[in-house]
Amino acid sequence: MKILVATEKPFAPAAIEQIRAVAWAEDCELGLLENYKNIGEFKTAVSDADALIVRSDFVTDEILSAAKKLKIVVRAGAGYDNLDLDACTAHGVVAMNTPGQNSNAVAELVFEMMLYHARGGFSGGTGTELRGKKLGIHAFGNVGKYVADIGRGFGMITYAFDPFVNDNIITSSGAKVCRHIDELYSTCQYVSLHLPANKSTVKSIGYNLLINMPFNAVLINTARKEIIDEEELLKIFENRPDFRYLSDVEPDCKPVFEEKYKGRYLFTEKKMGAQTKEANMNAGIAAAKQIISYFKTGDERYRVNK
Repeated sequence: MKILVATEKPFAPAAIEQIRAVAWAEDCELGLLENYKNIGEFKTAVSDADALIVRSDFVTDEILSAAKKLKIVVRAGAGYDNLDLDACTAHGVVAMNTPGQNSNAVAELVFEMMLYHARGGFSGGTGTELRGKKLGIHAFGNVGKYVADIGRGFGMITYAFDPFVNDNIITSSGAKVCRHIDELYSTCQYVSLHLPANKSTVKSIGYNLLINMPFNAVLINTARKEIIDEEELLKIFENRPDFRYLSDVEPDCKPVFEEKYKGRYLFTEKKMGAQTKEANMNAGIAAAKQIISYFKTGDERYRVNK
């Protein structure tokens, strides 16, 4: 059996060694396609693979059509909008993610951006402190739980909204339950987004929510840019000079921010929430182990397609 790791943005070398160890322990061949430049290279490499591990790489119908032997693809990370789930199902390919493996790395980035902002970009001027401020967590999955833990350590007052999570899970993490989404946004100066991008969440964060945030509001997005209604976000920036936006993914309207709103935003140059050695290692190893478990026992625990 051949497992292909196809990553335009490579895993750390130590992670590859661990993935290789998992594969070799089960007499599996490990193929590597790193820093590829075009889709043709990807199609050639996947043509004889039984299993595929990707990071942010797009697995489309075109790729799947070239992968005649492929039985399973695992996205090493929580988000999986780069996988065409319908195409995977049509080609008889099981699609999985590795939830929880990158969670701490993403949560720490939330606070790294918040601290950088609160201290004025470390410019030497007078900043503000996080202690005592209200932090809202929109979606309380694996990352949200870590954000609540870190927020409690900073002495922040944490709130959470997630209608799909039991109240006891939220309160056991020291956060207060918000019954309605409007309550979260109207209460918290800081709101951190941890929503997946899907039909119900795309462009769901817009003017009507953001306009009710308290003075000196800060929105932090380490999720996906698609969940933001960018036209309405720009309207908020025009109407509220106190509003700030910190994001781990550059919005499509970045040129407008650069032209009109300098000092009121922070965008990382590339999505880096999961870019730590530890997360890199955890997600890659988890992906390899899930593939082995699927072929050995039929385990589909983390399947995300039908």
